[in-house]
Formats: sequence, structure tokens, C-alpha cells
Amino acid sequence: MASNPDLVQYIIDQCSGAGEVTARKMFGDYGVYCNGIFFALVSDNRFYIKPTEAARPLLRTEVPEPPYEGAKPYFYIEEIDDRDYLAALVKATCAALPLPKPRKKAAKKTL
Repeated sequence: MASNPDLVQYIIDQCSGAGEVTARKMFGDYGVYCNGIFFALVSDNRFYIKPTEAARPLLRTEVPEPPYEGAKPYFYIEEIDDRDYLAALVKATCAALPLPKPRKKAAKKTL
């Protein structure tokens, strides 16, 4: 089941205290980024954050589960209404994740 775009926007707004939060549609669901770092998924209208040791102590409830069949477990975040809580989780998670690799420019083809 695809995620509701209004819910995705709500989650983005709730996390915005952590930085520039955006989402990209991926396979019917959404990848969520903060300042260019991929840190979460919205899958089947559920919010999942990548598991990091930095975020673990901040979690109110720890429910590791895969966001889709065959995926590694993420932290399922049920409480999406507390902006400060989400911002703290996102900041801690992103600080523990590697920066995205710079994209290489595609070579121009000559005929």
C-alpha cells in the first residue's frame, strides 16, 4: 500500500526543526532526507528511522522492524506528533550517518 502524501508532508513538517527535511517518492513510498542525508522511510503510512546507536537512547519505545519485506530493521516511530522529539531523533540519527557521496557528472557523449 502506498503512503498518503499528506501524511508524508506532515512528517516532514514535524521533523523540520532538525534542518532541511525533504522526501522523495521511491517505489510507491518515500525516502526522507535531512540536509541531503537519507535517514528515514515512510512506508505504508508508517515512519521508520535508520537505526543508530546515537538515536537509541532518545527513543521512547524501541520497535525495530523492517519497513517492507526483505528490508533490514529500522526504528518504527509511532509518535509523530511531538516536533521536538522528532527533531532530536533526526539530529542524532543524521549526525551518526555518513555524508552522502558527491555525485559524479555524467560524461558527455560525442557523436
